[in-house]
Parts: sequence; structure tokens; C-alpha cells
Amino acid sequence: MILQFLKIFYRAFVQFSAKGGWIMSSYVAMSGMLALFPFILFVVSLAATLSHPVVIDDLIELLFGTWPDAIAAPIEVEIRKVVSSSNQNLVTIGGVMAIFFASNGTNAVREAMSRAYRESDPRPFWKQRLISLAFVIAGAVAVLIFASLGLALPVYLEYINEATPNLYNAFLNNGLPLLLLTGLLVIAGLIACHLWLPYGAHPLWKIWPGVVVTIAFWAVVANGFSIYISKFASYSVTYAGLAGVMGALIFLNLMSAILIYGASFNNALAEARAAGWRSQEL
Repeated sequence: MILQFLKIFYRAFVQFSAKGGWIMSSYVAMSGMLALFPFILFVVSLAATLSHPVVIDDLIELLFGTWPDAIAAPIEVEIRKVVSSSNQNLVTIGGVMAIFFASNGTNAVREAMSRAYRESDPRPFWKQRLISLAFVIAGAVAVLIFASLGLALPVYLEYINEATPNLYNAFLNNGLPLLLLTGLLVIAGLIACHLWLPYGAHPLWKIWPGVVVTIAFWAVVANGFSIYISKFASYSVTYAGLAGVMGALIFLNLMSAILIYGASFNNALAEARAAGWRSQEL
């Protein structure tokens, strides 16, 4: 059984490379970086429109809580500058453009994952764009919901502290609850990408192996990259003032490659099963 799993991992890597996975990961990383600031501006504008102002520190912690500190810190500084000087109104031209540019990142993920699943996307351009816009809006709403939960979390934790201080001090007084909240947001977004972005039907029971592989690889690579950045990397020597941006791009490139590989893994697993491999043997 272990050998069969290793074969599927290898087959997924071959498919990933054959379908331009490395090129698409660079495309997704660059598009994601360009879409990051417009998306955050849209979230803040949506919160203001709904009379539900969001604390920028809580928003940053929610979105970047799982990023290595050395990568997230320079971006967080720039985000605070941009948000503090932006017009928080969705009906302005800038608000509309923020939604559009944020959807470019989603559109890049849609194209990359469709290729990884070895499918073409015959949907017309306008439908592809509408799906990407819908994802941006749904993602912004999800972020606001999780941010609201994050605001309510300290009150709940205080109640637990009063009721069971030993449990609180052992497990909950270390930032773990907020990290779990961020992790849930990441997992929900990942599942949504597999379910609805690629063309064709991808039920949950078919996509969960790739989701698990992606999350596991993300955790390992993010921790490894954090150690590399803190102890070995010297991007400032190569990129000078762009070191922070380039470090973030390299990190996003790795995360994007793993995301696409997860879809390739699901496709390789489906092909193996279609070829006659029994599910219990896998």
C-alpha cells in the first residue's frame, strides 16, 4: 500500500511538471501578490459599508497568522499604510477596481487548478470572471465573519479562564485559538477552490486527499522556509530594498506550487482508481 501511494505521489509530480505546474505557480504567486492589497482594501470597504468596521490588526493577524514572521512583517507595514490612506467606499471607481484586480488572483488559481485536473475550461470569459468576482466577494464575507469570531473569542476565553483556569493556562493562553481560527479559514478557502473553481464536478469525497496533502506540505514548507529566511537567506544583498517583496513572492510561489500539486494528486489518484486500483488498496 505504501508503494502504491508513493507511485501516486510520483505520478502527480510528473503530471504537475508536464502541465506547466512550475510556470503556473509563478503566475499564481504574482497574480496573488498583485491581488492581495486590492482584496484587503475590498474587505475593509465592505466592512465599512456594512457598518461593521474591522480592526486592521485583527484582520492582518487573521490573514497572515500562518505566514512566517519574516515574510509577513514587511507586507503588514505596507498594508497599514495603504488602508490608512484609502477611501473606504465601495461605490467609488477605486472600490470597483479593487474588486476587479482582486479577482485576477482568483482567476489565476482557477486556470492553474483546471490544468492540474487535466481539464479545459470551456466556460466563456464573462462567466469565468463572474465566478472569480463571486469568490472575492464570498471570501471577503468569510473573512469578516471569522474576524467577528475573533473579536468574540477573547470574551469566550475569559469565561473559560474563570471556569477552568487550568485548562485555559495549559491550552488556550498561547495564541492557539486565533491560530486555529486562521487555519479554519485557510482550510475552508482551500476546499472551496477545489470544489468550485476548476471546470467539472469535483465532489468533496474526491478532493479531500489533495486537500490533506496540500495542508501537510504547506505546514512543512512554511516552517522550513521560515527557518531558511531567519538563519540562511540574505535577500537584502541581492534585492536591496525589494528584499521583503521578493521573499514574499518566493514564499507565495512555493505555496502556489503545492496548491497546484494537490490538484494534480487528486487527478493522479482518480486515474489510478479508474485503472482498476481498489480503493481499499490505496
